[in-house]
This record gives sequence, C-alpha cells and structure tokens, in this order.
Amino acid sequence: MKLGFVSSILEDYDFEELVDIASDMGYQCIEVACWPQGKAERRYAGVSHLDVDNLTDNKVSYIKDYCNSKNIEISSLAYYPNTMDGNLNKRKENIEHLRKVIAASAEFKINLVTTFIGRDQNKTVEENIELFKEIWPPIIRYAEEKGVKIAIENCPMLFEADQWPGGQNLFTSPKIWRKLFEIIPNENFGINLDPSHFVWQMMDYILPIYEFKDRIFHVHFKDIKLDVEQLKNVGIMAYPLEYMRPKLPGLGDVDWGAYVSALTDIGYNGYSCIEIEDRAFEGSKERVLDSLRISKKYLEQFVI
Repeated sequence: MKLGFVSSILEDYDFEELVDIASDMGYQCIEVACWPQGKAERRYAGVSHLDVDNLTDNKVSYIKDYCNSKNIEISSLAYYPNTMDGNLNKRKENIEHLRKVIAASAEFKINLVTTFIGRDQNKTVEENIELFKEIWPPIIRYAEEKGVKIAIENCPMLFEADQWPGGQNLFTSPKIWRKLFEIIPNENFGINLDPSHFVWQMMDYILPIYEFKDRIFHVHFKDIKLDVEQLKNVGIMAYPLEYMRPKLPGLGDVDWGAYVSALTDIGYNGYSCIEIEDRAFEGSKERVLDSLRISKKYLEQFVI
C-alpha cells in the first residue's frame, strides 16, 4: 500500500507547497482536491489544489514533472459534491464539474476520481435509488470512455441540521452498495472505503472488505471517537456530531490493525490516504502539520 493524505487539510497552501510538504514528510501520494474555484459550501469543501477548469498541456506537463521530481504520486483527483441535489441548478453544476474532474484525471493518466454519489436529502432511499438510475449511468459511461475509475466514499454526509433529514450521500451501507452495483455493474464503478463512518453508524467495517474486495479502488484512514455517555443521552436519532468526533488515526475507535490486516488479506496494494478532520489539531499551521506527522508515524506500524 502507498501512504498519503487528502489535500483538503492544507487548504492554505498552493500545489507546489502541498507536494513539498508531502515529500519532506516521506509520504508517497496525495489525494488532490479539485473543487471549483471559490465555491466552498461546507467544511473541508471548496479546496482546489488543481484547477481543472483551466488546464493546458503545459500545465499538465509541469504538474506531472513537479510530482515526479519530488517522488510524489497523485492517488486520485478528489471532488465530493452532491450530484443528486434537490436543487436542480446545483445538481447540474456539480455534475458538469465532476465530468471536468474525470477528464482531467484521464489527461494526467491518474485514471481515478474519488467522490460521492450524492442524495436528495428530502427523498427516501427508494426514491433516491430511482434518481441514481437516472443520473449515474451516464457519468459512469463517460468515465469508462475516458478510462477512469470512480471510487465512491461511504460517508453519509449527515452530520448537522442543514444535512437532515436524509443526508447528502446515498452510498452509506453494504445493503445499498449491493443495489447500486446491481444497477451499474460496470467495473469502473467502485468504493473509496473509510472505516470511520461505519463506526458511528454501528456497522461492521471489516466484513465488507471481503465481500467487496474487487470494488475497493482507494481507501481512507480516518478515525472516529464515540462519546458513549453522550450517546446514551441523545440517542442515534440525534445529529451525529453530538455523539462522535473525527480523530487522527489511532486516537479513536477504529481497530487499525484489523482494518489493514483485512486489506492485506484481499491483496489490496493501492493508495491509502489519511483524511484529517480532527479539530484538536487546528488553530495554527504548525498544528495542522503536526497532525500529518503524527498520523504518518502511527500508521507506519501497519503501512510502510
């Protein structure tokens, strides 16, 4: 496995600085955020370390050469919008930009995009599956034409009041994965697996690794810490951030030995990117950089 991190945590740095930091710390890869310029709608979104709207052959060559000079690979181009937003204008804009990211991934020969399915948060799961049948087959066909795989992260995007009642990503559980893979069996359609989201949803994050081994294209290393006493107070129907907190790997409830062991069992040797959303490591640039150093040091027990 190749160890890297999601670039969104370094939103105040430009592309070259991002690559320099990864290289200096001994990382092998970066999942590079590619949001539209100046379009931050939520925390960790809106970061754009690579502008897919204004690519030229010279820019592509420069970026590839710069990464090669620092021994850093781009694991994927990352864009996590809501392509099934109930607002049709937003939906259209998000799909259009996703297609640009797919095209850019092909141009760079990265050939992987990490993203969300999206969801109309005011519709049922069943209604959203029908919406998926309408929206996603053309996206996957386009990706296939470009030779690009699409890896969907299993984050429900259901944290606070503005994302309720249903959340903004349908791709939340093995039960739903089975249905969506039945609808789109295309081999370019797969998973960006993050165990932390299964922890707070009270689901097993090991068994799906074996069942969906051929669909796992990319993995995230992010931890979650459940506040058990608070959960007793508010219950699972509360906003999830009332009873859980994202943490650095090793500081939460994920069993990283078991997780990496299962990945090795299935022969996964792809990209594994740390996703940092731990608010305890904010407040200064140095504190953010510390979070990358600490996470890498911890995970090198399992991935070197």
